[in-house]
Amino acid sequence: MTAPTSLNTALAQARHALAAAPAPAPPVAGLRDLGGLALLLAGVPADVRDVYRTTVLGPLPGAGRGSGAMLLETLEVFLAHDCSWTRTAEALHIHVNTVHYRVERIEVLTGRDLSRPDDRVDLRAALLCR
Repeated sequence: MTAPTSLNTALAQARHALAAAPAPAPPVAGLRDLGGLALLLAGVPADVRDVYRTTVLGPLPGAGRGSGAMLLETLEVFLAHDCSWTRTAEALHIHVNTVHYRVERIEVLTGRDLSRPDDRVDLRAALLCR
């Protein structure tokens, strides 16, 4: 229950939760469904998210002849598998050396080092801004 003096805060929280809900939005979402970085980014205006995404990912999305999409997928899977070369290779059905090559290419194109936690968070946030 919310006190009348807190209605603006409750409304803002509800808007953030709705923006962060997975699509299609479930009829009822729990706090775990809406937590984390995605919820934080939902409160950031779309134009600011666009600038952040463009700045962090740099030329990665437009990398030549379809390789941008492949590199973005590799980055997503690599981050989702806690930067495990082997599990990423298994998930993508490619050789582990291919993962090494792609991650190196991602690092060159973005200027980020995926061995650094801060850079991993930046890249994850940029992916969530798409």
